[in-house]
Amino acid sequence: MDIKKKIKQFPDSPGVYLMKDEAGGVIYAGKAASLKKRVASYFKARSFSPRLEALISNIKDIEYILTNNESEALLLEVALIKSRQPKYNVALRDDKNYPLLKLTVNEKFPRLFITRLKKNDGAMYFGPYTSAKLLRQAVDFLRRAFLFRACKTLPKTVCLNYYLKQCLAPCGNKADQKQYREAVERVIMFLEGRRPEVLKGLEEKMNAAARQKRYEEAARYRDQVRALTQFISMPKGRMTAANQLAAIKDILDLKKEPRRIEAFDVSNISGREAVGSMITFLDGKPYKNGYRKFRIKEVKGIDDYSMMREIVRRRYQGLIEEKAELPELIIIDGGKGHLSGAKEELDALGLDAIPIMSIAKEFEHIFIPARQEPIKLPANSLVLYLIQRVRDEAHRFAIGYHKALRGKLMGVSALDDIKGIGPRKKITLIKHFGSIEGIKNAAIQDLVKIKGINKGLADEIKRHTLSA
Repeated sequence: MDIKKKIKQFPDSPGVYLMKDEAGGVIYAGKAASLKKRVASYFKARSFSPRLEALISNIKDIEYILTNNESEALLLEVALIKSRQPKYNVALRDDKNYPLLKLTVNEKFPRLFITRLKKNDGAMYFGPYTSAKLLRQAVDFLRRAFLFRACKTLPKTVCLNYYLKQCLAPCGNKADQKQYREAVERVIMFLEGRRPEVLKGLEEKMNAAARQKRYEEAARYRDQVRALTQFISMPKGRMTAANQLAAIKDILDLKKEPRRIEAFDVSNISGREAVGSMITFLDGKPYKNGYRKFRIKEVKGIDDYSMMREIVRRRYQGLIEEKAELPELIIIDGGKGHLSGAKEELDALGLDAIPIMSIAKEFEHIFIPARQEPIKLPANSLVLYLIQRVRDEAHRFAIGYHKALRGKLMGVSALDDIKGIGPRKKITLIKHFGSIEGIKNAAIQDLVKIKGINKGLADEIKRHTLSA
C-alpha cells in the first residue's frame, strides 16, 4: 500500500509511530498526540532540512502503537529508541538538555523523580525525554501504578497517599524492604520496555495471593494490573471509536451504539468525606462538560451500595426535571451489588429502558442485569478497553475530588482552635506527621520535639485532635 494512503487510515489518537527502511529496520521512532496528523505532517512540508529529507527518502513503511495518552507515548518512545537505536533519533540520544527520570536505587526505599542533571551517584537514569510536562504526567502515573513514595524524606507516620492506595507507605512500616524492592524491579523493567513481562508477573502474584486468601495483597496486585493494562499498548489496527462503540453494542446486545455513556464511582476513607463522581464519554471520548461531582448527603458510615444509589438517583432525577439528554449506556464501578442498587433507582424513576452495566475490580468481569453470570472479555478486547477507560476516568475524577475536599477540610482542622498554633506551626506539624491523623496518633514526646511545641501545647494538641 502507498504510504500516504496508509497514513489516512491511521487513528486520530495518541501513540508511537515507527518509520522503517527497505530492510524493515526502524530508522525513526516518534510520539504523537494524534498519529494521523503527526505522521501526515512529514509529507506536507514545502521544504525539508537535509536531515529530514534524508529520513523521508528512506521511509518505506510506517507502523504505529496506540497508547492511552501522550504521556504514556513519551515513555514508550524512549524505551523503543533505547532498544532499537534508530539512526535518525541521534539528536534525542545525544542531547544533554532534555529531562531524565532518576530512580534512587541507592536508597533503602527508592524514589522516582525528574532531573536534568545526571550524576555518578549510584542512581539509575532513564531518558532523555522530549517533554517535561508530559514526563511529569507519566511520573504521576508510575507512582500510582507502582506505589512509590513521593516524599523526599520519610515521615514517621503514613500520609493521605497511603489511604488513597497510592503508596506502599514504608514510612509507617506498612511495606518491608523486600516488598518495596520488588516494585523497584518492576518499574525498571517497565521503563526498559518490558511491559508484558511486568504484567504477567503481577498477574501471577495476584492469583497466588488470592489462592492463599491474602485478599488485601491480591487486591493491590489487581489494581496494578488494571493500571498497567491501560498503559500497555493497544493492539495495532484501525481501532477507531466507532469500532469500539459498534463492538460494545454487539457484546451487550444494545439496540443502538451508545454515543453518550455516563459512568459513576464513589470514594471515601472509612466513610469520611464520602464523594461520588459521574463522567461522560461522547462518541468514545471524554466530554468534560458532562462531568459532575457529588457530596454524599444521605448516607452515614461505610455503605458504598447506598452511596451509589444516592448519586444515581440524584443525577437522573435532575435530568428528568431539566428534561435533559439521557445517556445510552450507564457504567457502574463495582460488582453485582452496586449494579442491582443502581438499577433499582433507575426503575423507580421510570428509566428502566436505559442500558446499565457494572465492571467489577476483581478480574475485570462485566455484569448486566439480564445475566446471572458475568461476561468475561479477553484482555485485548476492544469493548473491555473502552469500558476500562470510562471506569478509570470516573475513578480518577472521584479520587481527585475526594483528595481536594480532604485538603480543604484539613485547612479547617482541629489545630485551628488551639491558641499558640498559627499557620506556620500548623504546616510544620502536618508536614512532619503527614496528616491530622498522624498528629492524633503521635506521642507527646514526639510532639515536643517540634520547634516551638512545649509540653503544655503538646497536651492541647492531643486533646483537640483526639476529640475531633
